[in-house]
Amino acid sequence: MPVYEYECRECENVFEVQQRISDDPLTHCPECDGPVRKLVSMSSFQLKGGGWYADGYSSVSGSAKNSKKTENPAPACQSGGSCSSCPAAAG
Repeated sequence: MPVYEYECRECENVFEVQQRISDDPLTHCPECDGPVRKLVSMSSFQLKGGGWYADGYSSVSGSAKNSKKTENPAPACQSGGSCSSCPAAAG
């Protein structure tokens, strides 16, 4: 349930209330019964890094994502040998 922050216009009391999104905003202070206003607070929810946000909501289309993956160079040989000695190169 979201937490909303209010400030009383009379006693300047700042308080938080858990409310459903569908609930009406509070109109009176629980301390002095004065009028209150809803404050715009900093969100504690942040999207950082890659993860689902970059994968699920990126503006790049799926085909463009796949083509970017194929543009990356192949990883270096882990054995340190030449390609002629690699079993995958024979074929």
